[in-house]
Amino acid sequence: MQVVTLSNGVNLPMMGYGTFQLTDPAQCQQCVLDALACGYRLVDTAAAYHNEEAVGAALRQCAIPRKELFVTTKVWIQDAGYDATLRAFAASLDRLGLSYIDLYLIHQPFGDTYGAWRAMERLYEEGAVRAIGVSNFSPERLVDLCMNHRLRPMVNQIEIHPFFQQREALQVMDSYGVVPQAWGPLSEAQKNIFHNRALAKIARQHNKSTAQVILRWHYQRGIPTIPKSAHRQRMEENLDILDFSLTDREMQSIAALDIGHSEIIDHRCFCTARQLNSVKIHG
Repeated sequence: MQVVTLSNGVNLPMMGYGTFQLTDPAQCQQCVLDALACGYRLVDTAAAYHNEEAVGAALRQCAIPRKELFVTTKVWIQDAGYDATLRAFAASLDRLGLSYIDLYLIHQPFGDTYGAWRAMERLYEEGAVRAIGVSNFSPERLVDLCMNHRLRPMVNQIEIHPFFQQREALQVMDSYGVVPQAWGPLSEAQKNIFHNRALAKIARQHNKSTAQVILRWHYQRGIPTIPKSAHRQRMEENLDILDFSLTDREMQSIAALDIGHSEIIDHRCFCTARQLNSVKIHG
């Protein structure tokens, strides 16, 4: 598995396995086992996904040495704040059955993110996590966090795909030494992406699937991804992107697909802030 090196020297796999919406424990456990068997070594979960226990069960069952695995989880808005984040981290660690986390993220840019970040700085300095970062932080929120704390986020996990390419966000992250990681790298199948004419044409030229072309596009941009699939064949297919390259013209053709905004979620909209702050993951 190819890697990108974070600002603190930790290696982040270029492709990981996402577990969003895998809420059935048996299915989630089997999917993670299948992904690990295919060659994935990064598994991405979150307290808000309600599947950390199933992910942890798969990690214990797979017989892969812990040092070869990279586990990401996230603190939800409800648990933002210094003391609450420390408690939430301990609960996630317990559900996963692990002694440390490789990457711990603030899941959403809402609530007491300052308090949460101070707690994460402590967890990092104590060695409970190998790297810390954020998720869904727009450029101004990321810069604000970077300029007001001792440690900068090492990762910002955001929505990136051909229809929402996040050029400005990527430039800002690069200037602060923050590595982007793409959630929804296949656009969650929005806008009929797997049958897009430009992408399908490129796929035919390389005898690859449209999904493989999209993931290769991310790879050539140097952006780690966490695609999700419940089907082993697609898990294997998603990893099989190292035996071809996109030409400059093909990269430009994909660049032209950018519509400049998300059609999945708008984190700068007051409705999103209201909706996400209303989600409670525990009593």
